[in-house]
Amino acid sequence: MSDGWTLCAGAVIVDDDGRLLLVRRGHEPYAGSWSLPSGRAEPGETARQAARREVIEETGLAVEVGDLLGVVFREHAAAGLRYEIHDFAARVVGGTARAADDADEVGWFTPRQLSTLPTSPGLLSALRDFGVLTPLG
Repeated sequence: MSDGWTLCAGAVIVDDDGRLLLVRRGHEPYAGSWSLPSGRAEPGETARQAARREVIEETGLAVEVGDLLGVVFREHAAAGLRYEIHDFAARVVGGTARAADDADEVGWFTPRQLSTLPTSPGLLSALRDFGVLTPLG
């Protein structure tokens, strides 16, 4: 990405029971916090392709990537990192959920449970902006 921003992508995956798939990050930035399966795009990879790859790498689940829900910009000043994150709706089409790559844990959470988790900065507000969570959820 230009101007010092690194292209990243994530996936918002909601199951038939209305639960959201999250991973507990195993590495910095934000190690130990819960977040969407996401990561940096590889050279020549589109954001959509990166979202699909990151989900399978972190969770073992194959997904069909749908609509772009939004783009968020996150800076990790202490590490000098700047991320442009494209978050897509996605649905599971195969695989078995398991923590892999840089995820320490994978879990499905109700909107109510999300408010009790240590989440990555801006996650809940982004999910509200994307229409995934209600203002009270």
